[in-house]
Amino acid sequence: MMNIAKEHKVNEQIRVRQIRLIGDGGEQIGIIDTRDAMTMAREKALDLVMVSPQAVPPVCRLLDYGRFRYEQQQNEKENRKRVRSQEVKAIKFRVKIDDHDFDTKAGHVRRFLNEGHKVKVTIMFRGRERTHPELGERILHRVADTLADVGAPEGMPSMMGMDMNMIMTPKAPRKVDPRTADIDLEAGLPTDMSDDAAVPETATPAATSEAPAQA
Repeated sequence: MMNIAKEHKVNEQIRVRQIRLIGDGGEQIGIIDTRDAMTMAREKALDLVMVSPQAVPPVCRLLDYGRFRYEQQQNEKENRKRVRSQEVKAIKFRVKIDDHDFDTKAGHVRRFLNEGHKVKVTIMFRGRERTHPELGERILHRVADTLADVGAPEGMPSMMGMDMNMIMTPKAPRKVDPRTADIDLEAGLPTDMSDDAAVPETATPAATSEAPAQA
């Protein structure tokens, strides 16, 4: 995947005489004059983007660069969300929790699940409460039932020291807009990009004029 921080030369920023052009559908057009490629881009309401400046001649593609950058930014944003969603949040309950506190804490668990996080729900036992693990299990079952629309237990409750734990997992993965899927600007580049590579019949002969002056 291309890093969106990478800058590409676009349209008038491309100051070479000839390029190897790839069409907006990924088809190989061949080596043509840069001005002709610019004309093709304007006719298709697209941009001419240099994707391989080190090649001889440089390789360019026809595409909507503004849309490409937007989709890449959205994809990067979604990737950051997915990284954050790997965090496991933690909410603690007491065995003798009252209804108001239960509803408040269950609301926190619901919010974390809706954000895509896993949540570690912990029942804290005090003193002789530990001899009645069924009390903790009862609360955990209540949590699971209350939040059944947004999450589900990852496994059975387990004891660790004085605590009983259960992991709640978001019930349904968040959907990613397929339009934000990775786009590889260099996909479809010819394997042979040397000066001796065959030029398609549609290629424009090399221009005899001097290359535009460097900016």
